[in-house]
Amino acid sequence: MEHISEDPSQQDFGTRMKHYVQTLVQRAGFFGILACASIPNPLFDLAGITCGHFLVDFWTFFGATLVGKAIVKMHIQKLFVIGIFSEHHVDMLVDLVGKIPKVGGALQSPFRDYLEKQKKKLHHKGGENVAQGTNWLSWVFEKVIIVMVIYFVISIVNSMAQRYAKRLQDEARETRESKVN
Repeated sequence: MEHISEDPSQQDFGTRMKHYVQTLVQRAGFFGILACASIPNPLFDLAGITCGHFLVDFWTFFGATLVGKAIVKMHIQKLFVIGIFSEHHVDMLVDLVGKIPKVGGALQSPFRDYLEKQKKKLHHKGGENVAQGTNWLSWVFEKVIIVMVIYFVISIVNSMAQRYAKRLQDEARETRESKVN
């Protein structure tokens, strides 16, 4: 990491964030990493790079990350989703859609129907049969994921084949050199 010695008022936002995370990790250690891991933000990536740069002990980093992500951040996100998607807030959102000039009234009814269908689908009992519609977006997304996994597997096999070929070439070259000597 570059040494940051400029006046903070003359630094851009990214440089100030680097300096802040660097200082936090150096001074607070475990609790600084925990703070970066607990808050849903991109600073954790920067904190991870900083920890690697300053050779922070793996178990300190891993422990703070585990507690921050699995316990603290998970509860923050869970409470946020429960609060935002409570029936009161969803009804308020549907009412706001209805207030959009010219198109609000036309959008409000299909939007409300869609939300009711989703609610029935998610809240059905085990023995009930709920009509499942096919969604083209989920179909496309599924195919994209399959292609990505196949590409990943092919790239791993290709990388292993290249290493094996290089090892064979190195062994052949060493054999030729030993015969010459």
